[in-house]
Amino acid sequence: MIRVRAANAHIKRTLRPTYAWTQATPKSVFLDPAWDRSVKIYPGMVLMRTSGEQVSLINGTGVPYGLAADYVGGDDFDPLLDVGLNATAAWVLGSDAEFEVLAPAFDDTLTWTDPGTGVEVLIHAQTTGANRGKLVPAGTANASAQPVARLLKVNSPSKITIGGLR
Repeated sequence: MIRVRAANAHIKRTLRPTYAWTQATPKSVFLDPAWDRSVKIYPGMVLMRTSGEQVSLINGTGVPYGLAADYVGGDDFDPLLDVGLNATAAWVLGSDAEFEVLAPAFDDTLTWTDPGTGVEVLIHAQTTGANRGKLVPAGTANASAQPVARLLKVNSPSKITIGGLR
């Protein structure tokens, strides 16, 4: 459940665990105080560790750590600012974890090809610009060097299903 003000009652999570309770780990982390909120973070965007238990959106030199569990300014909703505490969570996927991800946590302007043929399609994270942290298909310019997850299904133009790496 998301607790929002009445003006934001339409908001729905952009990261939905389908197989996660024993297949993925929600880790307690803190948003790095150096994060300038220059890019809005939606649940499902890729985080990297900066130091200790601090995280930020992934950049060109970072290593994928997990998927953001909370909003940080996305949909004009920032519960971390509302409570004045940087405590948040990151989902770390196990190999059999599955999540539905809604746009804008992934770049829905790119071509996503459903892997219905059984071909493994790896997903990376955008590391620069306004799409920093968003999930993108392998081979996308300015994507992370390391994959983040596998594409399991393209549900619709605004929803995909991902799984952990094997």
